[in-house]
Amino acid sequence: MIEEVMQKLKQTEMMLEKKQEYLEMKYYVENAAAKKHARTNKRLALQALKRRKRVEEQLRKIDGALTILEFQREAMANVETNTELFKIFNYSTLGTLRDAQQALGMEDVHDAIDSIHEQTEISKEISEAVCGVGSNQDFDDDDDDEELRAELEAIRQEISYYELFGMEYPSMGLPDFPSNVDRAVTKKKVSGPWSM
Repeated sequence: MIEEVMQKLKQTEMMLEKKQEYLEMKYYVENAAAKKHARTNKRLALQALKRRKRVEEQLRKIDGALTILEFQREAMANVETNTELFKIFNYSTLGTLRDAQQALGMEDVHDAIDSIHEQTEISKEISEAVCGVGSNQDFDDDDDDEELRAELEAIRQEISYYELFGMEYPSMGLPDFPSNVDRAVTKKKVSGPWSM
């Protein structure tokens, strides 16, 4: 039973990591779009910044969820280890495997699983509270618009600086993303406003 839960946790973690990779790429696309349109089309630039902000929020939520999954996986590994230790100690104390299995009856297993489900629900509620899942945040409020306008103005000034000194503005293309082989090595080097 513990192996099944561990497998489900691992599958969920892998799914969230794939979604995180997609959102990271989308973040860079929206950022590039904002820079591209900063001087020519203010409306498109602001829309790109708003989309980037939503992606950034999703990345924060996924990061929080991944952290919680890691804690749950560690807790499950500890439960498995403790169960095995309990069986060994009980077996050596009583001298028979039958006595060890009786000490850990089906009712105890069901109670432990119910407790795990309960703790998982509590963890989920905490995650939602911390990550803001389900909150009614409105991304169109005036504070966000002002912040985005200020960021757009900073991008425009950066472009003007390059033009003033006759320098070529850096390419608006997407950054190179590492291959799957390189990703495992460079994963911890990736940083952004969503990383903690």
